[in-house]
Amino acid sequence: MQEQEALMASFPRAELEEMVQRWLDANRRCEQAGDWRPLAAMYTASATYGWNMGPGEEFMVAGRDQIRDVALALEMGGLDGWSYPYQRVLIDDVQGEVVGFWKQVAGAARPDGSHYQVAGIGGSWFRYGGHWQWEWQRDFFDLGNVTALFLEMLKAGALSEGMQRRMERAVSGEKLPGHYRLGEGPVPLW
Repeated sequence: MQEQEALMASFPRAELEEMVQRWLDANRRCEQAGDWRPLAAMYTASATYGWNMGPGEEFMVAGRDQIRDVALALEMGGLDGWSYPYQRVLIDDVQGEVVGFWKQVAGAARPDGSHYQVAGIGGSWFRYGGHWQWEWQRDFFDLGNVTALFLEMLKAGALSEGMQRRMERAVSGEKLPGHYRLGEGPVPLW
């Protein structure tokens, strides 16, 4: 079954390379605008997007509308001024999959002029669905390093108002859209 699925997902290398370039260009435009919602057009109507949130929680949305309204609007809310420069991209044209490794860099700078940046490696794993759209995306990053950086920025007064509101929402105890107990999301991470 897995072999058959891999053969069915095969795409021309040039098409996947162009998709990656379109994705990188769209990301740069969204970073400049401080609005990631336009990226939703780059997912199939039934795409899924998720990531792990630690030992007991995961984030998962299903469908282009949820990707736009929850992942790219609510979850990215407060991250205006941040950039996610891709460092490397690996393309598997046989399986139709792409892995991109990126940094998370804040627009805010420390007193020494260096930008706040999440330590460690972040990335996204995609499956291409054809027609210049992703079928799914799974992100990975070091949540401990993200948390440590946000706390450093909070103490320094360097968090944007949007990020402060986002953090307040996260610790409020309110059930947040797309957040599930580990293994209870609408589709599995794997």
